[in-house]
Amino acid sequence: MTINIDQTLASRKADILTYFRNRGDESLEIVLREFSANEHKERANAINKAVISTKNALIANIEQKARREGWNNEILLKCILLTTYASFISMLELRNSVWPYDYMTFSRRIGEIWEPFCKLCFEYPQKDIGLFVPPLFNEVKQNMTNEIVNYIDKLKLPAEQKKELKRYYEKVWSLVTSGEIKLELDLHFEDTKHKYNIDFKSGFGSNEKGNTNRLLLVATIYNNLEQNYKCILLVRSSEDQNNHYFQTLKNSGIWEAYCGDESYQKIRDYSGFDLKTWISSNIRWEVDLRPEVVAHLKDNDLFKYLTW
Repeated sequence: MTINIDQTLASRKADILTYFRNRGDESLEIVLREFSANEHKERANAINKAVISTKNALIANIEQKARREGWNNEILLKCILLTTYASFISMLELRNSVWPYDYMTFSRRIGEIWEPFCKLCFEYPQKDIGLFVPPLFNEVKQNMTNEIVNYIDKLKLPAEQKKELKRYYEKVWSLVTSGEIKLELDLHFEDTKHKYNIDFKSGFGSNEKGNTNRLLLVATIYNNLEQNYKCILLVRSSEDQNNHYFQTLKNSGIWEAYCGDESYQKIRDYSGFDLKTWISSNIRWEVDLRPEVVAHLKDNDLFKYLTW
């Protein structure tokens, strides 16, 4: 089937859902023929890729039509948000049909889709902001090393003592770089005053120690750069659903950490789009998902992850 693309698409959820379901059924037939009943993972991966491909193709057509007809960014964003949400519905339904979700796979999937969903507000912003490419750690390290080496060279010390200071400095770096460090977070954008590094998180569970330590290290590095960086943590789940690792970051002094409705308020502050109001008006997981999927999620205490 085809779908008519115009500005009314922003309010035609039923049409978009029908489009994705029809495309999804076609993909499912191919996947079931290609992989056997016991190849659950392969079926799931193939289904996810097929839905993503359908979504990307539809969004590309929407963007092309928007450019040709001069749509404003708000209309374009609303069309893409609804298209993306419909793709989530299709993906969850199809994936659950070939390999029913359990706790780990569903919580991970929601984390994987919530972050790019929120990022759409920054990719089609209502304010004058722009994305930027984060620095590479090796470049940051080299700049810091050059700075401290130049400083040591200017000290009125014997050459041997300067050499020792440089050696100790390198030892400190060797501790920091014992593992791979990436300064790239989920989103990097700038306005006229600041550069913002944003990390999105669906929630903080019991196994977040490693990720928390990494975030503390990355924010500390940004905090020591000359540019005016701000590190922002936005969490989907409410504060009472997050454990002490969230509090560690919130109280660190180097992360501005928000959760629940506060996260959506920050998205509005920075991008100019009220995502929370859009979600309240358009997202109806219990109504839009097929009844058998809703029943499975509720029976396994998974529906709570769809509190957006």
